[in-house]
Amino acid sequence: MFYRENCADMALRAEDIDEQQIASSKALLITGTHFSTDQVFKASSQALDYAEKHDVKRVLDIDYRPVLWGLAAKADGETRFVADQKVSQHVQRILPRFELIVGTEEEFQIAGGSTDLLTALRTVRELTAATLVVKLGPQGCTVIHGAIPARLEDGAIYPGVRVEVLNVLGAGDAFMSGFLSGWLKDASDERCCQLANACGGLVVSRHARAPAMPTPAELDYLFSSPHPITRPDQDVVLQRLHQVSVPRKLWRQLFIFAFDHRGQLVELAQQAGRDLSSISQLKQLFVQAVERVEAGLRQRGIEADVGLLADQRFGQDSLNAATGRGWWVARPVEVQGSRPLAFEHGRSIGSNLLAWPQEQIIKCLVQYHPDDEPMLRLEQEAQIKALYDASKVSGHELLLEIIPPKDHPSSHPDVMVRSLKRLYNLGIYPAWWKIEAQSAQVWQQLDELIQQRDPYCRGVVLLGLNAPVEDLAAGFAEARHSRVCQGFAVGRTIFREPSRAWMAGEIDDAALVSRVQSTFNWLIESWRESRA
Repeated sequence: MFYRENCADMALRAEDIDEQQIASSKALLITGTHFSTDQVFKASSQALDYAEKHDVKRVLDIDYRPVLWGLAAKADGETRFVADQKVSQHVQRILPRFELIVGTEEEFQIAGGSTDLLTALRTVRELTAATLVVKLGPQGCTVIHGAIPARLEDGAIYPGVRVEVLNVLGAGDAFMSGFLSGWLKDASDERCCQLANACGGLVVSRHARAPAMPTPAELDYLFSSPHPITRPDQDVVLQRLHQVSVPRKLWRQLFIFAFDHRGQLVELAQQAGRDLSSISQLKQLFVQAVERVEAGLRQRGIEADVGLLADQRFGQDSLNAATGRGWWVARPVEVQGSRPLAFEHGRSIGSNLLAWPQEQIIKCLVQYHPDDEPMLRLEQEAQIKALYDASKVSGHELLLEIIPPKDHPSSHPDVMVRSLKRLYNLGIYPAWWKIEAQSAQVWQQLDELIQQRDPYCRGVVLLGLNAPVEDLAAGFAEARHSRVCQGFAVGRTIFREPSRAWMAGEIDDAALVSRVQSTFNWLIESWRESRA
């Protein structure tokens, strides 16, 4: 089945084409489909006029689909070729206007009006001096600059990537993107075809179309592999590169208010005789404080980002209010205080993530020590690995908060470095780490470890553990030279006393917001002073 009617691109009119946009481009790529109706033919022709006027390279992807030319039924969408002289003549009208023409064997046959490929190519060559790129399926492709050879084999055949095909949709778009990425940089035919074939091969090996397009990092890995990768969908490194090497939001220094606490706030509410619904009201006031802090940073021209940590149980309204405004937003999944680690919504953590907005980050606190009793350590590691695997499927970033148990007999300063190294050895690569304050020496070790093991790591944020503000400031100073420490995520130090007073009725909403804002700002200034 191939249904494509009344779609936006086919509704383009000539007056919709922006001359300045085309003039600012290196190349204009048009598909044959966008010449298949009178209206879109005029729009595409207008675009070509502008491209010629401004010396923009012009590229045609023949992209012949009989069903879109009315030559096959919608249920016959897989049919790749139906000979039709009218279509051939129509396509031939536009061939002289392009500098690069790309197509499969069947597409060049329709363009040349012959079921014999070489005859069709010679007809095309009579009409245009463009470079011709002929896609040959699993064999790869060939590039023809001048006269058509007696046999395609007389020219260079650039081999394709041998993979198990899972889905053919998107292969042509991927091939074209790969070829153009080299062609627009004046790369050799061999390099252009290597990129094109690899892009096409990776896309057909995945169950997706546009989201399956590879990144340069994936291609570099594929090309450097000492052995063929016939199942890219099962290659762990490729899977990870596909997620982390895409363009992502760039965060500046991060100032995060962490109020995903549940048990501590329940205790405060009960001590004050307040209904638990008051916790949700409290957390909505926290959002107001973050808003004010952000406004103050913007007013002062400080380059930084704000964020919050809030839970689903009492902070759903806060999460809703924070999402979609460019803040760093994370929410917890762990049962608070659990050791071994347990998840709030049961073992099927992945099913819970399906309902999360994509921008929200998974936060998981683990009381972990690499010298834990083996059965406990293995159970916790299995839970962390399950969460990491679920995050890869859902596409959410993962933050692991690692806190060594306070009652553990081993408290060597290198415990954090060893903990991260152990989790990396297990194939767990969270986007973020959240850890306690460390010495400058340990920060240097963490910098080296993360750079070596995971250069795509987004960074580390410092937690507070209800420490006095002076202690937190000292921790900020120790981390001032760290390359991976991006900021802080502090909670009780900011909210505990104002929340107690608010729950007890000693202060009103405005005073609560003001006090929270004041302490939050104090920590921000301490952070900035440590880096001055």
